Amino acid sequence: MNWMLPQVLASWAAMAAGAWLGWLGGRAMGAASAGAALGAMGAMGLAMAVDGLRARRLMSWLRGGTDAEAPRIGGLWGEIAYRVERSQRQRDQALVNEQRRLSGFLSAIEASPNGVLLLDEGDHISWCNALAADHLGLNPQRDRGQPITNLVRSPAFVAHLQGGHWLEPVALGLPGREGSLLVSVRGHGDGQKLLVTQDVTERQRGDAMRRDLVANVSHEIRSPLTVLSGFIETMQTLALSEAERGRMLLLMQQQSERMQGLVADLLVLAKLEGGPRPPIDRWVPLADLMQQVADDAVQISGGRHRVELAGGEALALAGSQAELVSAVTNLATNAVRYTPDGGHIRLSWSLRPDGQASIEVLDTGIGIAREHLPRLTERFYRVDSSRSRETGGTGLGLAIVKHVVQRHGGVLEVDSVLGDGSCFRLVLPPSRVRREPVDCAVA
Repeated sequence: MNWMLPQVLASWAAMAAGAWLGWLGGRAMGAASAGAALGAMGAMGLAMAVDGLRARRLMSWLRGGTDAEAPRIGGLWGEIAYRVERSQRQRDQALVNEQRRLSGFLSAIEASPNGVLLLDEGDHISWCNALAADHLGLNPQRDRGQPITNLVRSPAFVAHLQGGHWLEPVALGLPGREGSLLVSVRGHGDGQKLLVTQDVTERQRGDAMRRDLVANVSHEIRSPLTVLSGFIETMQTLALSEAERGRMLLLMQQQSERMQGLVADLLVLAKLEGGPRPPIDRWVPLADLMQQVADDAVQISGGRHRVELAGGEALALAGSQAELVSAVTNLATNAVRYTPDGGHIRLSWSLRPDGQASIEVLDTGIGIAREHLPRLTERFYRVDSSRSRETGGTGLGLAIVKHVVQRHGGVLEVDSVLGDGSCFRLVLPPSRVRREPVDCAVA
């Protein structure tokens, strides 16, 4: 209200000045009082005209959208302009702050591991993040404002959305690819809905793998236990010769060793999955490691194969020696098992131009058909289950190899042709490879 007193004083001063001037003029004509009144009225009219011009400037500024700076006109209209301008700036700042908070909120939703989609009261898409669009096969910009039921036409989803009973999520398939999706619906506001999508493909695959693991372990252990139980019952109920008794004891020992091998491999897998990462500052001479594996392969072969160790550069690998030995030994053991007598098994290593180390186990065995290659590292997966059991395999060896090489940051590569042998290759990253200062290659 600091404008009021100057305004009143200015008005009174103008009237007084007009009245005085009018009195002077009227006295000369013998009508001083009338002149004073006319002078006061004239001064008041002039003041009103100036005030009208100020009001006109204010209205022109308001019509222009108030983006420009408010006119500095003083008085009542100046006060109004100032307060309108201040209110406008406060509103603009509040809008900027609100947009910043909304942008931060939407960015947080974009970073969510779940898909989020907002529907209005008519089930039209108001907004969705990129993950929800990918889950449901939508375009975040093009499909905004479209009815969700026109775009996601699964009968189960439509019935769930329109049913109003949203305590449990609905399961859908991923559009255009294999996988499973859970969609949860929650109501909010005035008839609006929030949809949360979650890709549960990996979870279901993991659950299936765990179920398969339990079933496979149960089956693998049940078979030798059945054999052992049968032999024990036979030995208890029948009179056997020493030769028959010795044969049964030998078979019982083989079945017992088979179960022990299975349990040992399961413990190794559990240790690999739950153990700490292999050290990056503990260096294992590769030549010594390969010599140890070659010696074991020669012993397992018993002279039935030609085992060759081809020396490479003097290298060392950073990691767990026990794990690396276990992985390469599993590959060499498989080569011995699946290579006919008289075949050739070659163990070698090399340094690639990009700094990666490659460890190869090559054999001239029975080979593997192409369709089996993607599943070789699955637990208990066997190309030929009867032959695998004859050779004493547990079905876990290549799963162990895959875990070891992945824990060391590498990959397992397999090249094989049915009837023409196989080549298994461990490729380790440059960060875990270094040249040895002395030549430790084995000729």
